[in-house]
Amino acid sequence: MAAFCFSDLIHIQQRITTLSRPASPVVTSTKPVEPINAVSLAVFDPRGVPVVAVDSDLPAVDAERLTPEALRARFAHPPHWTPEVRREPKLDGRVPAQAAVLVPIVLREVPTVLLTERSSKLSTHSGQVAFPGGRVDPTDPNIAAAALREAWEEVGLRSEYIEVLGSLPTYTTITSFVVTPVVALVKPGFELTLNPYEVADSFEVPLHFLMNPAHHRRHAMVGEGMSARQWFSMPYQDGALERFVWGATAGMLRNFYRFLSA
Repeated sequence: MAAFCFSDLIHIQQRITTLSRPASPVVTSTKPVEPINAVSLAVFDPRGVPVVAVDSDLPAVDAERLTPEALRARFAHPPHWTPEVRREPKLDGRVPAQAAVLVPIVLREVPTVLLTERSSKLSTHSGQVAFPGGRVDPTDPNIAAAALREAWEEVGLRSEYIEVLGSLPTYTTITSFVVTPVVALVKPGFELTLNPYEVADSFEVPLHFLMNPAHHRRHAMVGEGMSARQWFSMPYQDGALERFVWGATAGMLRNFYRFLSA
């Protein structure tokens, strides 16, 4: 199926199921860290929104570009490129907040990306797939430090296993987080300790799977009184489980694909 820009989806809204706007989630936790994805799966299940396109005509990133040496070189000498997805429609009038996520590429024989499933105990964003990350703290010396701190607090990933490569352009979420994805290589041999308040599970997805647009599905919907909203999903079958990567996480991965394929 031919690829097209998100703006093209406006012309096919009549094909899309109209969904009511989900209620804004109420944050009951006093902890100043919030996950980055948009809404709780208890409120809205994105899997029920129609797939309007799959970008199977776009080339996958070549395997030689996914090696540690190639990734280091790409960040050391970045190409001229344009991120495809920069912001989502605003859900409410929140003041924008700076946030950071770690995009951890684990250097296994076949490189993988470490992801988390948010705890069902969270009042917002529960059950969603996400990178380790959250709000930047005033005491963080820089964005990379914020991403490393969050990875330690959420999943117990120690900094001595991590080699930061650089960052991708910011991504503004529907909840007004201005997120900087910090890409890093992670040496195998680490042991994770999940924070049960924030993280229900962790898992890894092969990097080559995520960097293949044949696995990038486009969804779109329009609700009453709001403009059309579009997003990517990248469902991954992990044994008997479907890991439904979507929203902000999938959008940042799509930008990473554009960065590596430029």
